[in-house]
Amino acid sequence: MGTITRSIANNVLSNGTIDATDGLTGTIPASNLNNASISNLTAFPATVGDFVEATASDVPASPSTAGQLFYNSTSGTLKGISLTSAAWASGGTMPQVNTYLGGSGTQTAALAFAGNNGTGSPTPSGGYGINGVTQEYNGSSWTTGGLNPVGKQGPNLFGTQTASIGAAGYVIGSNTTSSYLYNGSSWSSTNSMNNSRQGAADFGIQTAGIICGGSGASSNSESYDGSTWSNTPSLNTSRSGGVGGSGTQTAGLISGGETPAGETATEEYDGSTWTSVSPVNNARRLFASGGIQTSAFVAGGYSNPLSSQINSTELYDGTSWTNNVNMVTTRYQLAGAGTVSSGLAFGGYTSTASGATEEYTGAFYSAKTLTTS
Repeated sequence: MGTITRSIANNVLSNGTIDATDGLTGTIPASNLNNASISNLTAFPATVGDFVEATASDVPASPSTAGQLFYNSTSGTLKGISLTSAAWASGGTMPQVNTYLGGSGTQTAALAFAGNNGTGSPTPSGGYGINGVTQEYNGSSWTTGGLNPVGKQGPNLFGTQTASIGAAGYVIGSNTTSSYLYNGSSWSSTNSMNNSRQGAADFGIQTAGIICGGSGASSNSESYDGSTWSNTPSLNTSRSGGVGGSGTQTAGLISGGETPAGETATEEYDGSTWTSVSPVNNARRLFASGGIQTSAFVAGGYSNPLSSQINSTELYDGTSWTNNVNMVTTRYQLAGAGTVSSGLAFGGYTSTASGATEEYTGAFYSAKTLTTS
């Protein structure tokens, strides 16, 4: 390999130790350098200079590789790791338009339950627009599911597309305590709640969930164990119409709603205690929500004071809320499902009852081919 001038005199010895006794001029003998180790290096310090790594496949995309350049020798392309922006995009339209409805499930397997179609005339299992229609989403289109025997406006719904519970809500004349289980095709009655309400927050699965707040029970909280409803500790902040919820029975999150605190109050639940945390940035009620306690989203709704509909989105990371990309359609009284990486918002009210669906894709790291355009 030859002799490399390094301005130090034989400081690297053949046994791998450093000799600092013979001055700072001279050369490093070739025998002290391993050719294989030099040719197999995959990274160099900045003092040596920059280089582009060659690899047979794409580098795994993650925050730690953001900005990295590499040459994919299989495809023969120069690539880099970049962060793709979050976005809302239109999805399939609901066959039954509904406002003030319940939602559960995921972006590719969602469930919509009941609501008001805005017709002002009797409909199946309801009246004056209130209905018990069930709709299922597969990631691209909606189909009609089993009809609930009781039409409801502002009901709660939590669980999955094939195992959810629909409870509470407004029927003609008053709020209700009735609860029904959905198995993916039909509804069956289960024990009633202790407190009637509509527009409350909910989170969990069919056999372990929470419903709290809402009109008629603004600080009350109840848990469900798959059979029975039990009163649990009350919220710190009373709130009514259109509260958003996310998470599990032992790690839940609620925010917004019509509250004395200006519709921004947020609370976390650990299975026994409610704790007030950072408020949402934009006061809202009657909005869509989804995710888990440490990674949740809220979107759309009505602002405070109730003067306008909004289309803003916020993300929660377990500590604070951050404003994110706006929805395509401004609306309120809508429902949500899914997560911060794959969310869903559907139904609601613009100037009329809406059947619009929007799919949310969170920001993500990916390998991009570099071009001159």
